[in-house]
Amino acid sequence: MSARVWRTSSEEETIALGETIAAELPRRAVVMLIGELGAGKTTISKGIVRGLGAAEPEQVSSPTFTLIHEYGAGGKVYHIDLYRLETEREVASLGLEEVLDREAVVLIEWGERFPALMPAERIEIRLETQEDDTRVVTLTRHPG
Repeated sequence: MSARVWRTSSEEETIALGETIAAELPRRAVVMLIGELGAGKTTISKGIVRGLGAAEPEQVSSPTFTLIHEYGAGGKVYHIDLYRLETEREVASLGLEEVLDREAVVLIEWGERFPALMPAERIEIRLETQEDDTRVVTLTRHPG
């Protein structure tokens, strides 16, 4: 398990970091985005989606109410938000297993709330807000 750490000090830097991370992602990956409300999970998603050529940052929004957004021709990137769900049964009803089986990058916000449903092989990006409004971003690969 290897970890990399960055610090960003603006929305633009966080988006740019997402683009950098996207360049290193395999075609098929599950990326859990971990952090408190407002930590920048959707912001880094904007950069990842752009970096994968699936959409521009202004087209990417939090899927809090729709639960799943799909970007790119043929579902290149799926952006899932599990914040509003309470039980594993609700998560399963989304068709999460089917999405995880696709040849795509799957970004999951709040997936840590349902560890039994997350694949062992995954990438975790943890975003932590600092007192000076910077973000510490830690990427950890879990080989499964």
